[in-house]
Amino acid sequence: MDDSFLLFAKPSFLEGLARCIDLGATLDEYNQSLTQQQADLIALRTDWEVIGEDLQKAISLEEKKLVEQKQQIEFDFDQK
Repeated sequence: MDDSFLLFAKPSFLEGLARCIDLGATLDEYNQSLTQQQADLIALRTDWEVIGEDLQKAISLEEKKLVEQKQQIEFDFDQK
């Protein structure tokens, strides 16, 4: 999930190129919310979704490591 910049509008290539010479920051755009509370709620929800995804990846990686370690131990035991 690439929601790190949820509150910022994603410019096109040409808009990005134009921003390079926009010294007055007149081309900055933001995604609009009805209220500040709504923007905070959306950002907070998105942050927790990303945290959940990161935790899920970390748990999966550790489970994979444990399985590999277990297989290595079984292999070493069988050779002796």
